[in-house]
Amino acid sequence: MTSAGSQWADLGPRIASAVVMVAVGLLGIWLGGLVFGALVALSIGLIGWELARMMAPGRDVVAVGIGIAMGAGVLLAGFMPLPMALLTMFFITMLGAGGLGPEPDRIRFLVYGFYIMIAGYTLTGAREEAGLVAILWLVALVVATDVAGYFAGRIIGGPKFWPAVSPKKTWSGTVAGWIAAALVGLAFAAHLPGMTLVLAMLLSVALSFASQMGDAAESALKRRTGVKDSSNLIPGHGGLFDRFDALLGAAFTLFVAHQLGFFGG
Repeated sequence: MTSAGSQWADLGPRIASAVVMVAVGLLGIWLGGLVFGALVALSIGLIGWELARMMAPGRDVVAVGIGIAMGAGVLLAGFMPLPMALLTMFFITMLGAGGLGPEPDRIRFLVYGFYIMIAGYTLTGAREEAGLVAILWLVALVVATDVAGYFAGRIIGGPKFWPAVSPKKTWSGTVAGWIAAALVGLAFAAHLPGMTLVLAMLLSVALSFASQMGDAAESALKRRTGVKDSSNLIPGHGGLFDRFDALLGAAFTLFVAHQLGFFGG
């Protein structure tokens, strides 16, 4: 049986790391422009470095080069037309995959790397094209999903959502995250371009689920590669990929929704 103390043992580090990252993130979001673009590019570069290290432990120089290329690629893609931006990001992930180990790892890196770069590209584009409120809405629904899921899962408990991939997640926490995201959509609906109240709430729930799948995708990758955390960049609490996996999932899905005309299209 899990004791009450151990059940909440990770709450302190989660809050501390969240406060620092939220402060830095909000400052970058507020300033926008090149500052926010550079912050996103730095984050994607570090996540790319973490991903490469997970795929090919010991190839530190290769991992650093891949991280630099991915960060620079996301920054430059923001100044390109969409087709050229996608080709550039795909080419960078292909080159990165070529420097790694066996074919399954190269394919895995290609899929994850391209997905990560598109998510970063979307974050920058959402801030510049849709404005401050849109990016705040995206971040708020991801945070609300995570917080509601964390507390509901530990207080209510119950059946596991996907035990083979993410053994700590419960159905109660998952559904609580959807409800919290719907409330965020309700709060932001009037300020989002071209959004009705119902559409804002439905899209918020869809992005909430996408954020949960982003978390699950990283959990699956860590299980496959046999690592506990993507890195130790955040003292005592893992790496950037561990902290931003949910946001990456939501941002990637927002890109798809935008291309299909459901948001800002």
